[in-house]
Amino acid sequence: MAKNKSKIIILRFRIINKDIFEAIKNGKKKVETRAATERYRNIKAGDTAKLICGKDVFEMKVKKVAIFKSIVAILKKYKPETINPKTHTVKEARGMWHSFPGYKDKIRKYGLIALELE
Repeated sequence: MAKNKSKIIILRFRIINKDIFEAIKNGKKKVETRAATERYRNIKAGDTAKLICGKDVFEMKVKKVAIFKSIVAILKKYKPETINPKTHTVKEARGMWHSFPGYKDKIRKYGLIALELE
């Protein structure tokens, strides 16, 4: 019998980012990004993303995964609004990523991983 290779991955959101969590939950945000550190590099299409913000939890399927070397590279594929409904320009998107603790250096070192959720 073949083993099911899909796994559950945990994506935690800080309370300060509850708006992003809610945008995913209500379908306004289709692509979740993280710095492509070791923790996220093994995520595959078909995995289940368990999204957690405080006591709120829900799950979505990972439809597609891609790793990008830079913010410029990811924004060639995805419009800023797809990643965060509040961002509309490269400058706003860069500001959003750089607002997360340690992300400027992590993105420089590891790049970004984009998870298309459904």
